[in-house]
Amino acid sequence: MFKHPTEVRQHTAGQLTGQKDTHLVPFRQHFIHQQVAAPLKALQDAAQLAGFDLQLASAFRPFERQLLIWNNKFSGNRPLLDSCSQPLDPSKLDELEKIHAIMRWSALPGGSRHHWGTDIDVYAANCLPENTQLQLEPWEYQKAGHQAEFSQWLNDNMAEYGFYLPYQEDRGGVAIEPWHISYFPVSKYLLRQLTPDMLERTLSETEIAGKSQILKNLDSLYSRYIENICEV
Repeated sequence: MFKHPTEVRQHTAGQLTGQKDTHLVPFRQHFIHQQVAAPLKALQDAAQLAGFDLQLASAFRPFERQLLIWNNKFSGNRPLLDSCSQPLDPSKLDELEKIHAIMRWSALPGGSRHHWGTDIDVYAANCLPENTQLQLEPWEYQKAGHQAEFSQWLNDNMAEYGFYLPYQEDRGGVAIEPWHISYFPVSKYLLRQLTPDMLERTLSETEIAGKSQILKNLDSLYSRYIENICEV
């Protein structure tokens, strides 16, 4: 078994906000934090022994990709969902309401844990029914969902390898994400390093939809959606 890091070096603003990838290494057609590769491989091997083909749906996501997702949702080119995954009518929402609706399911560019490479969306490929596309919606991982058995195994075993679910329960910020695992020995330090001031500087120089309302409310958005996560 590998040794978990007890401290993590200071990362640059570019690394923390997804604008630089110098902290990453390739992993199965994705990129992850260099300190996550060994524990993730061990978790994947353990899942295989238990009968689950653990695969990555998403790992590192660059700033520009997160910005595209954000702007498309804000403009109505991608659907906005309520807490029950049902479509919202953007025309009935003001700018701040749109921001809150987006942040229930999609992170603020620069504020996504996926920028760090420590946080990964996972599923069991051999549990996915034939001709079915993974949606990454809670029902897939809950009772009677095709990922339910894998989700139970993950909950029972991932802590041994340093992983946990930051969005295991609804704390009024990001909605429940039973597929989103985080390598706690590193991500806990990176969360401390990503400050509201750093995020403000990044977004001030960005063509992001709803910028004025985002910057005006950044402290409360940070508290509700970025640092408001489950405890290990």
